[in-house]
Amino acid sequence: MAVRIITADERLSSARNKTSVAIFGPPGSGKTSLLRTLPADKTVCLDLEAGMKSVQDWPGASIPVRSFGDFRDLAVLIGGPDPAVDPNAFYSAQHHQHVRSVYAGSGVEEFLASMPVVFVDSITDLTRQAMAFAKQQPEAFSERTGKPDVRGAYGLLGREVIQALKHLQHAAGKTVIFVGVLEKVTDEFNAVTWQPQMEGSKAGRELPGIVDQVISMHLFAEDEKEGWRLDEKATTRRLVCRSGNPFGLPAKDRSGRLDVTEPPDLGALLAKINRISA
Repeated sequence: MAVRIITADERLSSARNKTSVAIFGPPGSGKTSLLRTLPADKTVCLDLEAGMKSVQDWPGASIPVRSFGDFRDLAVLIGGPDPAVDPNAFYSAQHHQHVRSVYAGSGVEEFLASMPVVFVDSITDLTRQAMAFAKQQPEAFSERTGKPDVRGAYGLLGREVIQALKHLQHAAGKTVIFVGVLEKVTDEFNAVTWQPQMEGSKAGRELPGIVDQVISMHLFAEDEKEGWRLDEKATTRRLVCRSGNPFGLPAKDRSGRLDVTEPPDLGALLAKINRISA
């Protein structure tokens, strides 16, 4: 496949049509309810948690995903074939054609093509499904003894999840939003840190380098003198969007257009990132 030159205008147009975002929040903080702030006629939710009850009246469409294999098939439908992989590997043209034949006549491929926003709920459950898959593969067993090899399973888990995330991230014209659990970790010195809850460490380490934006959603109280103050007992939700924030929460703003905290409105947030009207 020949390479081609991308003009500045083409690059700007593409940037306005796609953004990849990872959002992490504590359990019960309302991550799934962020769907309400996205246009229902342009958004599809890939539901890995069976957790749509909190937004059961949301008028948009969702697709239940119960295995990593199903997620991988949906990813290749959304992102198309990857010309860089082995012709017989997942995400290849052969895999793409196979999945198209499986879903032929169902309307799934056409529907996914028409949805510019893909909301993945959640990346935490995606890693759990990937781990269940990895434990059944030959790499998860010792060649010498035939017994389960945990290191092999975790290595396969990391490679599979990263490949799936990268494939979705490269989907042309798609904004992909991954949500996941933010876990509070207290060490032996009572020092508190917050980190994404995911199976294995590879996916958690590499995710910030894959997506454009990393955002933490948490509860805050407003202080007249100090402004927003993290308070786990408060009721106001805010999105923490910039690294080096005073709350010690994971965040990264590749656009450079977001404040340290923003209201929990993804439609407005994406408009601000892309500098288009909300």
